Amino acid sequence: MAHPFPIKRTCPVAPPDEYAALRAEAPLVRAQSPGGPLWLVTRHAEARQVLIDPTVSTSPATPGHPQNLMRTAPPPGEEGESEGIGGAEAGFFIDMDPPEHTRFRRLLIPEFTVRKIKTMRPGIQRIVDALIDDMLAAGDRADLVEAFGLPVPSLVICQLLGVPYEEREFFQSRTRTMVRDIEDPERGAAVNRAMQEIAEFLSGLVTAAEKSPGDDLLGVLVSSGELSHQEIVGAIFLLLVAGHETTANMIPLSVLTLLRHPDQLQELKADPELWPAAVEELLRYHSIVDWIAFDRVATRDLVVGGQEVKAGEAIFVLGASANRDERAFERPDEFDIHRDSRHHVAFGHGVHQCLGQNLARAELEIALRTLFTRIPDLRVEAADEELSFKYDAAVFGLYELPVAW
Repeated sequence: MAHPFPIKRTCPVAPPDEYAALRAEAPLVRAQSPGGPLWLVTRHAEARQVLIDPTVSTSPATPGHPQNLMRTAPPPGEEGESEGIGGAEAGFFIDMDPPEHTRFRRLLIPEFTVRKIKTMRPGIQRIVDALIDDMLAAGDRADLVEAFGLPVPSLVICQLLGVPYEEREFFQSRTRTMVRDIEDPERGAAVNRAMQEIAEFLSGLVTAAEKSPGDDLLGVLVSSGELSHQEIVGAIFLLLVAGHETTANMIPLSVLTLLRHPDQLQELKADPELWPAAVEELLRYHSIVDWIAFDRVATRDLVVGGQEVKAGEAIFVLGASANRDERAFERPDEFDIHRDSRHHVAFGHGVHQCLGQNLARAELEIALRTLFTRIPDLRVEAADEELSFKYDAAVFGLYELPVAW
């Protein structure tokens, strides 16, 4: 019997309870989505197999792709839906297969290497310190989502793109609207409007860079001569959305998790060398993207976990299930900063592995380490059951996190 899908989270620190039963059943199980049947990959080894397989397509244009099965809203242009973002979708390379995907990735990879991100760390540190300065100056309590989680990645992306300082408030306010409460239908018009304004804003930045390229990311893409104006706008928009929403959600969730594990937090305060491993464990433990970015379709017959998958059949990799697989991680439901979590799939795997993963790691490490160093008595001002979690959102997180010190 096919399992109903999607399955919503009901716990702030764990994927859906059903995932454990699915893993026990088989590495590949049949499911029924709103639009039709598909396969769910439940285990770690098989998740990596599917994500690295060149015969498995990520493009929604490929017949049978699950994005079309999951569509429950009317197509763009009907019943008041947004009509896209001005053609910028041309640069959404996450939805492309090689060689088109390779064309974008080859240009962008040098801008996100460990070495490149290392040069950005002082700027990230200044952003984090300034935000903490503002929190401390405002009193002895704050909403950590609004005051810290959302603005950190917003201001970092401004740094990456070379956004003029005087434009940062516009940029930050629109991105805040774009990622906050995005699943609330009553906010649909505001979200669409913010997306349009961001796309227009980015288009203006690209136009300026085309006239006078700088040494920032936009300058690099423009100077390459390999992408059209709309492709550059779309690629930058994609980096903004993918990088901003994930990091903005991970920072408050990580703070909550560390405060709920005070012994491990004390170890981190005593030995900052532990922070990189702690970040990897936080990424594995929360797996906030889960399946939303791991939609695939087989382009030829293949076998996964002993199960034959036919060409044209839709596949979702359950990232949160793979990262809790007992075969890959001992005591997977426990949070342990001493665990070797480096082979998690929170960033995906293979050619579509998250391009900004090194930047995300740097943001999380700097933000968390600095926050707990500068505000050592930070505490959450609510019990877990009083907190508002994004159980209905595509990317899991917190709507608010009241803290005090």
